[in-house]
Amino acid sequence: MTDQRGGPVDESCVLPEGPWTHRFVGANGSRFHVVEAGTGPMVLFLHGFPEYWYAWHEMLPAVADAGFRAVAVDLRGYGASDKPPRGYDGYTLAADVAGLIRALGERSATLVGSGAGGLIAWTAASFHPTLVRRLVVLGAPHPLRLRAAIFADPRGQFTASTPTLKFQLPRYEHVLTRDDAAEVEAMLRRWGGPRWVNGPDFDAYARCCRVAMQIPQAAFCAMEGYRWAFRSVLRLHGYRFVRLMQKPLTTPTLQLHGALDRASLPRTAQGSGRYVTAPYEWRLLDGVGHFPHVEARDLVLGEILRWTKS
Repeated sequence: MTDQRGGPVDESCVLPEGPWTHRFVGANGSRFHVVEAGTGPMVLFLHGFPEYWYAWHEMLPAVADAGFRAVAVDLRGYGASDKPPRGYDGYTLAADVAGLIRALGERSATLVGSGAGGLIAWTAASFHPTLVRRLVVLGAPHPLRLRAAIFADPRGQFTASTPTLKFQLPRYEHVLTRDDAAEVEAMLRRWGGPRWVNGPDFDAYARCCRVAMQIPQAAFCAMEGYRWAFRSVLRLHGYRFVRLMQKPLTTPTLQLHGALDRASLPRTAQGSGRYVTAPYEWRLLDGVGHFPHVEARDLVLGEILRWTKS
């Protein structure tokens, strides 16, 4: 595997300089790479698949300028964070978020999660409600809505989930990283809205994601979260997870979803509000696919700041 300069891929590829600070934080038994800017109440950003912290690189300075401490993290197994062979179940990933909030010296934070990071954000807010002040979810149905739709909507969400169902295959991570991680770009194209995919910023962003996925063990770790999600359906700890997630969420929640999202269908995401007893808003974004934070950056930034300040 090589990066764009022709050398071996290592974690330095996800450490670009900018109007932010890189550092490493120990939380929940692992070391996490975090990128932060600004001071004030903390807004913690959780990226999705197949991304890494850089998904938020234009959000961080803007949120910092608005008076907040903006922090983006490489989730467990991604980017420059630790890549242990285990710990990709919903319980541990939610505990990672809770541990990060505490390790960063905060009593609570606004969580912003996109895609797979949005699913983690839902779970963290459910399992650790006192630590999550407000919640913003992009392109991510409530985990129980997603689970139900995969089985109840075979021509819809089940078909949309086919690419991630393939992740169950042993050693599929080698498919993800071969040919300079071409499949990563293919997924971004498949799931992104046409305006973004055909626009001027797509190629550079896709290149960053392709390189980051080629960091040793990153692709394997990315697969493991999806593998747990599907394999847990028939296991006791998966049943317990469902029972715990059925408890109503008491965190004010804003849900933004692309009308053209082909990874998590809008009809799957709609209805997630039934799991929230706190103030809840739903907004469908016209012309946007699975990555609202990069496809409609200004709109999403405005919504995040509005919700965080309210």
